[in-house]
Amino acid sequence: MRTTQDGRAQPNLGRRGFLKTGAAAAAIVVTGAAIIHSGEAWGLETKSLAPQTMRALVIIARDIFPHDRLEDKYYAIAMKSWDEKSASDAATKAMIEGGIATLDALAKSAHGVTYAEVAWEVDRVALLRQIDHGAFFGAVQGGMLAGLYNQQDVWPLFGYQGESASKGGYIHRGFNDIEWL
Repeated sequence: MRTTQDGRAQPNLGRRGFLKTGAAAAAIVVTGAAIIHSGEAWGLETKSLAPQTMRALVIIARDIFPHDRLEDKYYAIAMKSWDEKSASDAATKAMIEGGIATLDALAKSAHGVTYAEVAWEVDRVALLRQIDHGAFFGAVQGGMLAGLYNQQDVWPLFGYQGESASKGGYIHRGFNDIEWL
């Protein structure tokens, strides 16, 4: 372990170690001011929120809206807006960090690890059910609806062809071709 300038402990993870870890088990890794997915080859730099907070947000997003055919990068893109909002609004930052701290405390009490380190989805969902009445959960869930499903790259994965008003509507463009339903 090495210590960063702000006193946080971080693992010594060189390029070779990162690649070996990614080959064995794909995961979202926290490094410096970013999160990196070792299996899908993407990264996300954070500006306001701690990378551990962003990692937890991505996992929460997947737990609330679980789609096996979607890569984690789509969830990370949707959650990036919370980092941007937190940079300009201290109340938003406090809500997000407070919500993650609450989940981490619940997870440590029940499983001895932080929320993001709880291995089983069903256990994480049980933790989310304990806070699903609060402002944090409502904000994250509401933000995910637009943040995830408004990404045009996601639409084909669900069989959605996009808006049709500008193309004359669906009635003359295969209205009855809904094989995905």
